[in-house]
Parts: sequence; structure tokens; C-alpha cells
Amino acid sequence: MKGIESVGTENATARHHKKSPPPWLHAFWPRFLFLLITFLLVNLVLALLINVSVSHWVSGLLVGVAAAALALFLYTRIVGWLEQRHVVELARSEARSQLIRGTAIGTGLFVTTLALIFACNGYRLHGGSFWAMLATLGAMTGVAVLEELVFRGVLFRGIEERFGTTPALVVSALLFGGLHFFNAEGTVWGALAIAVEGGLMLGAAYVLTRSLWLPIGLHLGWNFTESGIFGGTVSGTDGAMGGLLTGVPRGPAIISGGTFGPEASIFAVLVCGATAVLLLRRARKQGSWR
Repeated sequence: MKGIESVGTENATARHHKKSPPPWLHAFWPRFLFLLITFLLVNLVLALLINVSVSHWVSGLLVGVAAAALALFLYTRIVGWLEQRHVVELARSEARSQLIRGTAIGTGLFVTTLALIFACNGYRLHGGSFWAMLATLGAMTGVAVLEELVFRGVLFRGIEERFGTTPALVVSALLFGGLHFFNAEGTVWGALAIAVEGGLMLGAAYVLTRSLWLPIGLHLGWNFTESGIFGGTVSGTDGAMGGLLTGVPRGPAIISGGTFGPEASIFAVLVCGATAVLLLRRARKQGSWR
């Protein structure tokens, strides 16, 4: 008859094996593709729900926040199970400080960009809606979380694990920008601008902190300020979702961003590009480069 200690050890081992992924997911490429496909599908489904919900401020706010929470929960559980580790890139201890810091920086970067556009007479503001702003806040919360989990949490992390930081930055930035080319008002220049502003800068934020909270905060701060406060079109989408103000570009598209939105302005590229360089220099100095 087996001793109590022996039975307990076997039960613990059985529970561990039950939670472990199947052998075919142990290798890098099957694991990477499984994660990528899974979270692309999660992104697609939840993004559709967010788009439908923004017609009313209550549903827009609630669905956007709920989608973000669900995506974070799924990422933590699936990545933790698949990679058999604690998901340190979403450590709760860093969530509040990094989100506040990132949102503040993202807000400041967009305000700086818009101030430069204003100085060149490239933008006009009219009245908007407080309730539309709340719907946009919910939507942008969901969008920021969903896109960061896919592009930094899965794509960047996977490529970096296999090939290093530099290839991960280049590939994830180009794919992030390329995805926005297919938006309603997408252009080649707009996609390249997003590759720098979103792909490179947000990738740099992850490299520096090794946390997804800072890029999520940056993403949210920029997008919400752009659309929810100043009523700008985000990344060539079909018009602004609605904001406290309504923004109208004017003059040369290289200054205002034209129909793609302020993100296609040369000022946005310069402001975010400079920020990316600063973040990457700090990352190299502190030894975060792999």
C-alpha cells in the first residue's frame, strides 16, 4: 500500500501533466503560430463587438472595457498554460503605474503633435459630444489592449525569442503599419507613418520595460486623445468615432494628415519617431536588448 506522501506526489504530478500543453505545442513554431492564430481570432471577434457597440455611449463604454478585460484574462491563461510560466509581462504589481505613465505620455505626444499641426494652420475644431467621447473611451480601451496583445505580446515576443530584438522591431512594426493600409482611407504613407508611430514606438516601450502595460497605456492615451478628445480620424478608419470636439483637417495632407487622420502628418512621425529613439537608447543602456 502506497504512503500518503507518495500518493500526494503522484497526484501533484498528474495535475501538472493535465495542465501541460500537448507535446506538439512544445516546439517554437507550432507554439508561436497557435498563439498568433488564437489571438488574431480573439481580436477579430471582440473588435467586431466593439464596432457594433459604439452606437450608444453605455454599450460602447461597457463593451470596450469588458472586451479588454476578457482579452487580458485569455492572454494570461493561455500564455501561462502554453509556456508553463507566470505571465510577467502583465504583472499586476506594475499595471497601475505603467498604465498611468503610458496614458499620460501618449496623451502628451498627441497634444504636442496637434499643437504643431495647429501652428501650421492644418486643423480646425468644432463642437462634439460628451457622450460620444465616453463611447470612444470604451472602444479605444478595447482596441489598445487587443492590438498590444497581438502585436507586442505574441508577434514581437515570439520573433524576439527566435531571432532577437532588432528583427522583432522591424517585422512587428512593418506588419502593424501594413495592417492599417487596409483601413477605409489607408495609404502607403499612412501605413509607413503607423509603422513608426505605433509599431516602432510601442515596440520600444515594451523592450524598455518588458511589460505590456506601458505600450497599452501609450496606445490608449494617443488614440483616445486623438479621437475621443479632439475628434480626429484614427489610422485611416472611416471617420472619427466621436469625441468631445470634432476635428477637420485642412491644407496639405503632409501637415494635417488629410483623410487618413493626424497620424499621417509629418509631425506625428517626427514626434513619435524621436520618442522611439529615446526609448530604444534607454533600453540598450540598461541592457534590455536581446
